[in-house]
Amino acid sequence: QARLVESGGGQVQTGGSLRLSCAVSGNIFDISTWAWYREAPGNPRELVAAFVRGGETNYAHFVKGRFTISVDNAQNTVLLRMKYLEPEDTAVYYCNVVGYNEYDVKRNYWGRGTQVTVSS
Repeated sequence: QARLVESGGGQVQTGGSLRLSCAVSGNIFDISTWAWYREAPGNPRELVAAFVRGGETNYAHFVKGRFTISVDNAQNTVLLRMKYLEPEDTAVYYCNVVGYNEYDVKRNYWGRGTQVTVSS
């Protein structure tokens, strides 16, 4: 069974840093995209950063160079390093990968999320 487990969320003050980690396990094959999304109360879930197989990275406009996404293929883990955090970054952060299941069907996989709270 596929599992995505996020960790590293917490509460920090404005200007602080956090490192989110997502461990991917189970029957997920041939992952093409690793990504982080976030969802704040009253807002739709939005893309924060994506890492495409081959090394291309994409960031939302609001990241402004503050976040870095990376993938450790040996550990099957995707990281999101966040610095200079602002109260507007407060949200539940979700890990997402796009890959194939054991039946060779392409799927979107989601973790359960980790809370990030930035206080002013």
